[in-house]
Amino acid sequence: MNGIQQIKETIAPVRETIVTHPLYSHMQCMDDIRVFMQYHVFAVWDFMSLLKSLQLHLTCTSVPWIPVGSAATRFLINEIVTGEESDVAPDGTRVSHFELYLQAMEQAGADAQGIRNCILQIQQGHSLASVIASLPSAAKSFVQYTFDLIANAPVHVQAAVFTFGREDLIPDMFLALVNDLDKQFPGQISLFKYYLERHIEVDGDHHSHLGMEMVQELCGNDAQKWAEAAEAAKIALEKRQALWNGILDEINVPV
Repeated sequence: MNGIQQIKETIAPVRETIVTHPLYSHMQCMDDIRVFMQYHVFAVWDFMSLLKSLQLHLTCTSVPWIPVGSAATRFLINEIVTGEESDVAPDGTRVSHFELYLQAMEQAGADAQGIRNCILQIQQGHSLASVIASLPSAAKSFVQYTFDLIANAPVHVQAAVFTFGREDLIPDMFLALVNDLDKQFPGQISLFKYYLERHIEVDGDHHSHLGMEMVQELCGNDAQKWAEAAEAAKIALEKRQALWNGILDEINVPV
């Protein structure tokens, strides 16, 4: 069994629980979408942080420049960073996926104060630990795992979590739900619909293939590295499942 297949088989059971999660069928109205976005935005943010950690490990980001790693991995991560940090917005301008998500939240009427406070605290010099401690409980464990990886995990593990724990996980049924709601509430979630379409088209296709090449390059023929990569990706998906559970609990809270 090759390494990529080993990871796919290791994560298959928990990945299936996410793809078929009851959260999707319970989101039936705009209020549910808003709740989802208010939690999911933290996963969009820490995804960008994991991306930049990989770039720091795999390329030279200081002066004077010196060659770091292989040109192959430099190309792969820089290609992904370009797409995530400066994708095409619906109006043809350039925008990061995180900023696009914030625009989608504003359009949908979702409360973005939590994530904006998080960014502001970091800009003001608050410690990352204190910022994470202030996050909503459903998002806290998810974000904590990501930043623990960034701080402590070797780069091949970070790459595996990025590729197998974060890409291509929003199923078609969720996009179909958003399409239906977009028709019911025209002009309220068109940006969210666009974000999901870009996620599936770019992240789930082009970027996931680049990510797999990156993991292959970093793990090589080292069986231990492949085992570490598979286990970390599995835990990342378990954290995603817990995040989805938390959002579902929030949606189901009687008003």
